[in-house]
Amino acid sequence: MRIVDVTAPGGPENLILTQAPKPTAEPGDVVIAVRAAGVNRADLLQRQGYYPPPRGISEVIGLEVSGVIAEVGDGVTGWATGDPCVALLAGGGYAEYVSVPAGQVIPAPPGIDLVTAAGLIEVAATVVSNFDHVHLAAGETVLLHGGAGGIGSFAIQYAKALGARVLVTAGTPAKRQFCLDLGADVALDYHEDWLAGVRDATGGRGVDVVLDVMGAKYLESNVDALAADGRLVVIGLQGGRKGTLNLNTLLTKRGTVTATSLRFRPVSQKVEICHHVRDRVWPLLADGQVKPAPQTLFPMTDVAQAHRHLESGDNVGKVILVWE
Repeated sequence: MRIVDVTAPGGPENLILTQAPKPTAEPGDVVIAVRAAGVNRADLLQRQGYYPPPRGISEVIGLEVSGVIAEVGDGVTGWATGDPCVALLAGGGYAEYVSVPAGQVIPAPPGIDLVTAAGLIEVAATVVSNFDHVHLAAGETVLLHGGAGGIGSFAIQYAKALGARVLVTAGTPAKRQFCLDLGADVALDYHEDWLAGVRDATGGRGVDVVLDVMGAKYLESNVDALAADGRLVVIGLQGGRKGTLNLNTLLTKRGTVTATSLRFRPVSQKVEICHHVRDRVWPLLADGQVKPAPQTLFPMTDVAQAHRHLESGDNVGKVILVWE
């Protein structure tokens, strides 16, 4: 089968198509014939050598795919060859076939084509699990950084479906309008004093939850943005890994700072999260409360260009690689 390999840690030019043995389904696993694979920020980090997969997991990049079941391992029920599906992976997605624990595979969303579906499960699993983690509730206010990206565009809609008020940051007028069109209540320019904008938008109270992809760069400002008993959850490190924090500010707010990674969770947790996505998110897609983000499609043969596009900062929504 064909796979995408990284010749050496570095730039997109180091991504090449090569051959590898086709996987077989171990007990409890299924093999998926991949139709499309979502591209995520974590993929860029892995290509650069900063985000290796968990031990024992394929070193092929790729955390989410869509396709059809090609083989069913012993002990697996509910799946048959040819069934359309999507899967949450710890690695291995940029390949023609991938083996994955059956519990991390769910049916494709009803009415959604397989290419579009490839960009849904990782963002949905990330947002659902993190909003559960910080107990985002109806009537609360959430701040989302990177509102026009894959995570942000889904999180806006899911937070609104939960009954929350949504503030976002985005870098261009077009991206801010895109966020407002999705349902965000306030869209702030991150080139300007977005913290002051948060204070103005909340009457000085602050927000109950911050979902942050930036990490160190925004750490102190995110804590300053919290309301009393507010919760900051860090899910990305685009702005660096090491930051400083005035603990007195956190203490006086009775605030919580937490960080999560989906990739390194045990299989049992990923299975539970995937079932939550199937049971909670797919009905929202079916009734139109949540809509798939815009997709920018690249053939798998143009994987380097797909990575360049995501790195450029110009992207809105999801980047998806498609096997032709």
